[in-house]
Amino acid sequence: MGKLFKYLRQHAGVVLAIIVVLFVQAFCDLSLPTYTSDIVNVGIQQGGIDTTVPEQMKESDLEDLLLLVPQKDADTVREAYREGTKKDLNTDESFYVLKDSVAEDEEKSEELFDILGEPMLLAEGLSSDSDELGAMKDQMMAQMPQGAVPEDATIFDILRVLPQEQRDAMVESMSGQISDMPDTMLEQTAAVYIKAAYESLGVDMDALQTNYILITGVKMLGLAFLGLLASVTVGLLASRTAAAVGRDLRKNVFTKVVGFSSGEFDRFSTASLITRSTNDIQQIQMVIVMMLRMVLYAPIIAVGGVYKVINTNVSMTWIIALGVVLILALVLVLFLCVMPKFRILQKMVDRVNLVTREILTGLSVIRAFHTEKHEEERFDVANRDLTKTNLFVNRAMTFMMPAMMLIMNGISILIVWVGAHGVDGGQMQVGDMMAFIQYTMQIIMAFLMICMISIMLPRAAVAAGRVDEVLTSETAIRDQEVPEHLPEEGKGLVEFDHVSFRYPGAGKDVLHDIHFIARPGETTAIIGSTGSGKSTLVNLIPRFYDVTEGSIRIDGKDIRTVTQHELREKIGYVPQKGMLFSGTIASNIAYSDEEMSSERIQEAAKIAQAKQFIEEKPDGYDSPISQGGGNVSGGQKQRLSIARAVAKHPDIFIFDDSFSALDYKTDTVLRQALKEKTKDSTVIIIAQRISTILHAEQIIVLDEGQIAGIGTHEELLKNCEAYYQIASSQLSQTELEQAVSRSRKGEAAHE
Repeated sequence: MGKLFKYLRQHAGVVLAIIVVLFVQAFCDLSLPTYTSDIVNVGIQQGGIDTTVPEQMKESDLEDLLLLVPQKDADTVREAYREGTKKDLNTDESFYVLKDSVAEDEEKSEELFDILGEPMLLAEGLSSDSDELGAMKDQMMAQMPQGAVPEDATIFDILRVLPQEQRDAMVESMSGQISDMPDTMLEQTAAVYIKAAYESLGVDMDALQTNYILITGVKMLGLAFLGLLASVTVGLLASRTAAAVGRDLRKNVFTKVVGFSSGEFDRFSTASLITRSTNDIQQIQMVIVMMLRMVLYAPIIAVGGVYKVINTNVSMTWIIALGVVLILALVLVLFLCVMPKFRILQKMVDRVNLVTREILTGLSVIRAFHTEKHEEERFDVANRDLTKTNLFVNRAMTFMMPAMMLIMNGISILIVWVGAHGVDGGQMQVGDMMAFIQYTMQIIMAFLMICMISIMLPRAAVAAGRVDEVLTSETAIRDQEVPEHLPEEGKGLVEFDHVSFRYPGAGKDVLHDIHFIARPGETTAIIGSTGSGKSTLVNLIPRFYDVTEGSIRIDGKDIRTVTQHELREKIGYVPQKGMLFSGTIASNIAYSDEEMSSERIQEAAKIAQAKQFIEEKPDGYDSPISQGGGNVSGGQKQRLSIARAVAKHPDIFIFDDSFSALDYKTDTVLRQALKEKTKDSTVIIIAQRISTILHAEQIIVLDEGQIAGIGTHEELLKNCEAYYQIASSQLSQTELEQAVSRSRKGEAAHE
C-alpha cells in the first residue's frame, strides 16, 4: 500500500484536487435524501407548508390561539407578528403577518414554535367536531351562568369569557396530557393548523404545494447534475493520473532494465520482466483509479452519512452498525481465503509467459523434433494452473456481491420494519424513514467499496512489490561518481591484466588468470573448445560483466573507471547470434547514428558482403526487417550485424563467432575487406573455424577458462597441443605439415 502512495507522490496536486471535487460530490449525494424526505414530509403530507409557525393568519385565529398560550408568553407572540396589509395579501379581512426579523432568524422561529407548538395542537383539536369535544363543551356550558354565552358559542368563545386563572388552569391541564407527545407529532399537527389558517385567509393551497414540490425538485435536479459533473471530473482526473503513473512506471522500469548488466538478466527472467512491465503495472494502474474514485470517497460519504443519520433518527443507528459488522465479517473471511492466492497468481502469469515465449521462439525446433504434443501439454499445464487459481479468486469475488446485496436488502427490510413502528407511534415521519434508508445504503455502500478495494489491493500490492523490486534492484555494473576519460589520442589498445571471473553464486572461476594484449592494427583471435569461456571473455570488454580479479585496460585506463557510454562508444560488437530490429535494412545498419549518410551505410554493407542481396530486393536499403530479423536468412542476418558494427567506425571490433553462418567463399572475401577497413583498429575475433583465424597476428587458445597458448597459427601448431588437436580436426595432414614447416623456417631465419 505504501508503494502505491509513493507512486502518487508526484501527482499530489491532482490528488488534492480530486479530494476537493469528491467533497462536492459527497455534498450532492448526501443532500438528495434530505430533499426526498422534504418532498414526502412537507410537499405531500404537509401540503407544501415548510414552516413550524404560521407566517400569516386572521386576527380572529390569532386571538383564539392566544387563549391557549400562557399569559407570560402572550406578549412574545404578539411582538412576533405585525398587522398585515394589501401588499402582503389581497384580502379585506384583518390579519397578521410574521415579522421578517423572526421569520429569517432560525433561533427566534424555534423559540416561537416552543411557545405555539402545543397551543396549535390544542387549537386544532378544539376546532374539530368530535363527540368528546361536544361533551366537553356541554360540561363547560353547564358550569357557566345562564345567558353568559349564546347557545351556538364555540369552545373559544367559552374560554374567552372565563377568568384568566381558570382559563390558565384548564390550558395547563390539557397541555399536561400531551406533554409526552414527540416533536414530530407536534410539527405535523402544526402543519395541519397552519394549512387551516391559510385556507381561512383564502390562500391557494394547491399552488403553494405545487410550487414547493417544483422548487425542491429543481434543487434536486441541480444537485444531481452537479454531482454528475463532479463524478465525471473525478473519473477523468483519476484516469489521467493512473495513466500517468502507469506511463512513468513503464518508462522507469524500461530505463532500469536497459541499464541492467547480464547478471541482473540472469536474476530476472525475460518473461518475468515482460510481466512486470505490462500486467503488474496494469494492476497498479487499475487499483490507483479505484483508489482515487472509491477509497478516497468512501470515508467522506461514510462520515457524512453517519452525521446525517444522527440528525435524522438516532434510535435506529444500531441498524447501521449491524450492517457494517456483517459486511466486515464477510470481507474478512473472503480476504483470508483469497489473499494467499494473489502472489501465486502473478507467478503463474510469469510461468505462462515463459512457456509461451519458449514455444514461440523455438517453434522451428519443436516442429523439427515433432514435439508439438509435448509442448501443448506443457502449455496446457501452466494454463490450467493459472485458470484454476483465477477461477478460485473470481468465484470468491462473485460470491461477495450476492452476499453484500443480501445484507443490504436485509438491512433495508429491517429499517422499514423498525421505522414503520416509529411512524405508527408518531416518533418519525415517512419521509424521514425513506431518507434513513438512503443514508444507510450510502454508508453501507461506502464500506462495501472499501471492502471491494481491500480484496483487490493484495494483488496490486504484490504487483507493486514486483515492480519496485526491479526499480530498487542494485545494478552490478555502475559508473563511478567521478569517472575518468579515455585518452583522445588512444587507438584502442586492449590489455587483460591477470583477469579472473566467476558468475555470481558460482563455485569456481569461469576464467582464470587471463593475461594478454590486443593491439591496434592487429587481429587477436580466440579459439577453444565449447565451454572454454571464449564468449565470457569478450563480454568482459564492454562490461556486460565486471571482472572478479585483475583488470581490463583500454589505452591504459581501467574500463571500470570510465563511463559505460564512453567505453561502448569505442566498441563495435557483433554478437554470436545476429540480432536485428524491426524497421528497415538501412535503419539497422545505421543503428549507432540515426543521421548516418547513405554513402556510409552502403560502404558498410559492401564491406560486410551484404550489398548484393540488399540491392536484389525491390526496396533495396528501405526493405523492411521484421521483428528479430525473421524475414532474412541466418547468413544475411550475420552480414547485416557485421555491417552495423563496421558503420560505427569504432576503435575496437569484437566478433563473437560472427562468421559461423557464412560460406567459405563469403567468409574469405569478407575478412579481406575487413582487413583493409580495420587496419588501424583492434580486432578481436572468436572463431570455431581455423580458416577464419589463420592469418591473425595473435591467436589465444583457451582451455577450461585458462590460456593454453598464445601465438600465430604456425607457432601454436608446434607449441600448443590443444590448438594442434583443434587444427587436426579441421585441416588436412598436408596443411598441418606445411604450417609446421613454415614455422621452423621462420625460426631458422630469425636465428
